[in-house]
Amino acid sequence: MKKIVLTGGGSAGHVTPNIALLPSLKDAGYEITYMGSYDGIEKKLISDFGIPYVGISTGKFRRYLDPKNFTDPFRVIKGFSEAKKFLKSYKPDVIFSKGGFVSVPVVRAGASLGIPCIIHESDMTPGLANKICIPVARKVCCNFPETLKQLPEDKAVLTGSPIRSELAQGNRLAGLDMCGFSANRPVVMVIGGSLGAANVNKAVREALPMLLTDFQVVHICGKDKIDNLLLNTAGYRQFEYVKAELKDLFAMADVVISRAGANAICELLALKKPNILIPLPASSSRGDQLLNAKSFESQGFSIVINEDDLTTEMLVDKVHELYFSRQTFRRAMSESGQMDPIRTIMALIQEQSGAV
Repeated sequence: MKKIVLTGGGSAGHVTPNIALLPSLKDAGYEITYMGSYDGIEKKLISDFGIPYVGISTGKFRRYLDPKNFTDPFRVIKGFSEAKKFLKSYKPDVIFSKGGFVSVPVVRAGASLGIPCIIHESDMTPGLANKICIPVARKVCCNFPETLKQLPEDKAVLTGSPIRSELAQGNRLAGLDMCGFSANRPVVMVIGGSLGAANVNKAVREALPMLLTDFQVVHICGKDKIDNLLLNTAGYRQFEYVKAELKDLFAMADVVISRAGANAICELLALKKPNILIPLPASSSRGDQLLNAKSFESQGFSIVINEDDLTTEMLVDKVHELYFSRQTFRRAMSESGQMDPIRTIMALIQEQSGAV
């Protein structure tokens, strides 16, 4: 039996593509182990799948001044040592990394032992963690054609992002029942990301009096971001985070408001959900979401609102505009010529692990 180690963490976007690969990996006969941080979100998300989990020490790579910049390098060195010790004992045939700072010690340790490493970059420009891993990776998967020219030509593969197949198998009526919504009124779904999005949450809640005159709103607002004062608001339902039932909420939603993380927008594309993207501004990110959103807007998949320009009135107007022109967006997404990311990535994994 071939063995594979999956890694990636720090946010749900660095974990869900790995989860999407699990059924195909199991069908192909791989023994799977997940490596992540001791207590990161990846541990919580993977716990539902009965896969052995190995925690290691890790630190965050920052582009700004922070006292932890002096201590985290030692955590990364410790994580490298822990990862190398486990990998030397476990002897996996291949490592697949979805990125995030926890993946760096795993990939670098694996490469030092001669284990083939495949990494995946979701955003248009490689993040810092992946930049550190690219030199030792055998293959680098990406989502956007624009990314190819930023990667080593002999390593770059345009794959798209693996999407969980169950997301397309939702039940609209189950979603309506879960939220206590009527089947006769359209639904706006708001997704702020696994860590929440304070400014998006605030804008949506301020817009509720106007939105609820025409729509019902389901709001996935992030951990500890529930507004208790709005718990009994008719037509509005909040969740911190949704796992298995997410497919039903997607099936129920007519339009979606979302951040522009690459995995999130790839899910919207796969499900052909008309959407408004509110990317993280450059002032609080490396600007990758702005680039992702621009690409989707230029392809006719999305309406984009810059967070710095966001007002209550603008949000309400754009939701109405999106809803009434939703068929145009669905048509553009249907004509996108979607790739088959899981099949493409599985072929790379099997090639690098010697399973073909």
